[in-house]
Amino acid sequence: MFTENKVKLAIAPIGWTNDDMPELGGDIPFEQCISEMALAGFIGCEVGHKYPREIEVLKKALDLRGLRIASAWFSAFLTSKPFQETAEAFKAHRDFLYALGAKVIVVSEQGNSIQGQMEAPLFENKPVFTEEEWSCLVDGLHRLGDLAAEKNMKIVYHHHMGTGVQTTEEIDRLMGETDPKKVSLLYDTGHLVFSGEDPLHVLNKYIHRIHHVHLKDVRMEIVHKVREGKMSFLQAVKAGVFTVPGDGAIDFQPVFAALAAAGYEGWLVVEAEQDPSVANPLEYALKARQYIRETCGL
Repeated sequence: MFTENKVKLAIAPIGWTNDDMPELGGDIPFEQCISEMALAGFIGCEVGHKYPREIEVLKKALDLRGLRIASAWFSAFLTSKPFQETAEAFKAHRDFLYALGAKVIVVSEQGNSIQGQMEAPLFENKPVFTEEEWSCLVDGLHRLGDLAAEKNMKIVYHHHMGTGVQTTEEIDRLMGETDPKKVSLLYDTGHLVFSGEDPLHVLNKYIHRIHHVHLKDVRMEIVHKVREGKMSFLQAVKAGVFTVPGDGAIDFQPVFAALAAAGYEGWLVVEAEQDPSVANPLEYALKARQYIRETCGL
């Protein structure tokens, strides 16, 4: 289905150790995490908070297991802080990823975000950007895109639950006001379905601006509980709203077919934050790997 050697399969460490809730997987060491990634059949990963920051130490640990770094999350505060604060942190993040061979940088605007607030009702308290904030976001992303280009890298914007860019309408505005040469899109199946969007509509509309993909499945019965119970994003994660492809409500076959038809090149990253004491990370990594192999041959 996919062009050979053009599409690579990775998995995120968030199924083992959660960056937003360190108590989830707090007892799981970095070495176990990456060893189980490799054991499950993945060739790449993203970066978690337990990863060593020394380039050579991290490279050696990954090389021993045949793993590469696909990308890593960067929190931007373009709507709430002076640009220079975000720029300095971004350049350090960019240089770290560049040294590890990554080609894309995951960026999400965290100004006024509620995704990290344990008690904030997700759908009721979601931020909505003002016109001034939209202007700051678009201008700031263009400038971050220029900084990424200095290293021949791209920024891929992560639409995300609990932030100012979550819905189809907000993604449309972001894509409509940003320069495709400077700002690309990260496509995340789980966040779109959780939000109530049509993931295939977004995929087909922006297929040629998508340069990074997160494969995340959703348990719809938990989505309903989140809405009815006015739960926060973190509470939803703890309750098990996300799971790996093949274990939830999303049919990934048309997603893979659309990406393949468009000639997608880059990483497909399994990303499903769960409580590892409930959902054994290796077990779920193996489940995802088997499903992807059976569904698209990768």
